[in-house]
Amino acid sequence: MTEERDENKFIVERRAKLKKLRSQTNTPFPNDFKPHALAAQLEKTYSVATKQDLEALQHQTSVAGRVMRNRGSFIVIQDRSGTIQLYVTKHSRAFVKNLDLGDIIGIEGCLHRSGRGNLYIEIETFTLLTKSLRPLPDKFHGLADREMRYRQRYLDLIVNSDVRSSFRTRSNIINYIRHFLNCENFLEVETPMLQPIPGGAAARPFVTHHNAMAIDMYLRIAPELYLKRLVVGGFERVYEINRSFRNEGLSTRHNPEFTMLEFYQAYADYNDLMQFTERLLGGIAREVLGSHRVINTKRDEYGNKVGEVEYDFSEPFRRLSVLDSILMFNPAIACDELLNLQLIRRVAADLGISVDGNWGVGKLQTEIFEKTVEQHLEQPTFVTHYPIEVSPLARRSDTNPSVTDRFELFIGGREVANGFSELNDPEEQADRFSAQLNEKNFSDEEMMYFDEDYIKALEYGMPPTAGEGIGIDRLVMLFTDSSSIRDVLLFPHMKPENCL
Repeated sequence: MTEERDENKFIVERRAKLKKLRSQTNTPFPNDFKPHALAAQLEKTYSVATKQDLEALQHQTSVAGRVMRNRGSFIVIQDRSGTIQLYVTKHSRAFVKNLDLGDIIGIEGCLHRSGRGNLYIEIETFTLLTKSLRPLPDKFHGLADREMRYRQRYLDLIVNSDVRSSFRTRSNIINYIRHFLNCENFLEVETPMLQPIPGGAAARPFVTHHNAMAIDMYLRIAPELYLKRLVVGGFERVYEINRSFRNEGLSTRHNPEFTMLEFYQAYADYNDLMQFTERLLGGIAREVLGSHRVINTKRDEYGNKVGEVEYDFSEPFRRLSVLDSILMFNPAIACDELLNLQLIRRVAADLGISVDGNWGVGKLQTEIFEKTVEQHLEQPTFVTHYPIEVSPLARRSDTNPSVTDRFELFIGGREVANGFSELNDPEEQADRFSAQLNEKNFSDEEMMYFDEDYIKALEYGMPPTAGEGIGIDRLVMLFTDSSSIRDVLLFPHMKPENCL
């Protein structure tokens, strides 16, 4: 309560300053100042210039930014590139004295270097551009409350330079992905976010209503079926960096709204995509982070640091089938137990897995894999040959009809990508949709809908194709060493404060 009163006192004082400013000018928030330089540009351009060099040069410049520190003779402002010091001259002293931390100012002056070697600008002309009415967090403690950081991301970005850096990295990763795919002759496209049938994944959709058409519609859970329609139409390499929505729980790895990359390549199979993914992730590490080695912090269940792990993206990733991975991490389980329905039900029950009476061997294998294997897949690993029961859109393996030509990529115990050779047989796809629909009607709300138009598209003929989805948010978590998906989303979804 004391802190709240103190904050209110500071706000009252700042509002009084703004009121006085309004009485003195018709433009208390001017919009006519144009900075000619950025802090980082000046640091880079004059990095080797000595104090004497700058004295002789007498370079005039102008900058704008937010006041972050007041050191008496010097103030520090922050722009989008970084910070720079400003020297308070005699005629600018009254102006600076009236400033508050957080105010945004524009100044012009001559560039100098201090005796300690720091670059600074001597204030000659000055303008208050924006009056900040709320105080910034205490400079020693910063904005440490994670809940507040997520709710007030704008404040988080102002005071935490590492947060700004993470989101610049996110932008650079997306830019690299787009450049990489464009250079591989993929065409970037856009598909509907509002769909009459939610398809392309097993997930619960958000439902809305279109008033003019008087029908319910769904926010997309994946763009997959629309992208494959484009492959049918002759766009043989397509991709979309898309926003998708799933009406499911919140966790450190899940947000109802998220970003995915999905791409499809005709005349390719899932093996081609695994090699493609190795090149893509290796390129991100090298070009965006500057090294093919990426270090992540290991944390315990309470979030405490317990060590580090290094990922090497210059090497081919390990490949394991679902079945082999279960046997590897469960040495007490025999292979025969995973292939017999009665035996695998007992195995699942012994592992504490609630078994649905309609589940077959493939579904049970997947449940056992998720419970006992996923979290142990620390180094980059392609897990292949998923059971057909859990892969309704993937092509059946030619050598084993119970599994599909599908992989999921795991890094740090997290699923990062999912890809497969596409099922392009319209009759088999219709049968799979029907089986999924039966399960949906029977018990499972997350099973897929029957999309008749997609079947019609396949009946015109889709060439042999492979497709993949990569979770951008989880990828950014990996490359920025972030433990929660909220750390890589500018505005993560949160419960309303009055519901806490």
